[in-house]
Amino acid sequence: MSTPSEKVDALFQLLEEQGSGDYIGEHISQLEHCLQAAHSATLASAPRTTVLAALLHDVGQFLPGDETAQLLYHGQNVGRVGHERLGEDWWLTSASCEYLDGLSDASKASLVLQGGPFSATERAKFEEDPLFKEKVALRRWDDAAKVVDLDVPGLRAYRDVAVEILTRGC
Repeated sequence: MSTPSEKVDALFQLLEEQGSGDYIGEHISQLEHCLQAAHSATLASAPRTTVLAALLHDVGQFLPGDETAQLLYHGQNVGRVGHERLGEDWWLTSASCEYLDGLSDASKASLVLQGGPFSATERAKFEEDPLFKEKVALRRWDDAAKVVDLDVPGLRAYRDVAVEILTRGC
């Protein structure tokens, strides 16, 4: 069985190897996008678990499934533990026309593929989620994390907290 340190090192190695590719039509790499989202969470003084979720929020999109299968946390893929699209896009687009208008073309296309904005009933139900505010904040950091040549801390800046969270589960 791998130790938490070994799992984090393997995950970060995969992020470095696979994250240099195009980020679905944006002008930055997938890794740069993830690092920018994590940096925004850090600047907002988000809990360290939320910072790590921001870092890993798209990991499932660009890491090969056979490689992430070995990186399980309590039987779940780390990309799913870190962040799933559980409604924040749909909530934001149903709550704010300005938000929808401000999305990039790639984000608008992704939203259509995900089913579009919530109805009023769906929006109210989503707002009952205890992590509602963190999910919406992460979504906003995700949307903003598309700045070309932004200087942010590298992946290794998050290693110790990732190991600690994987070890302690908090």
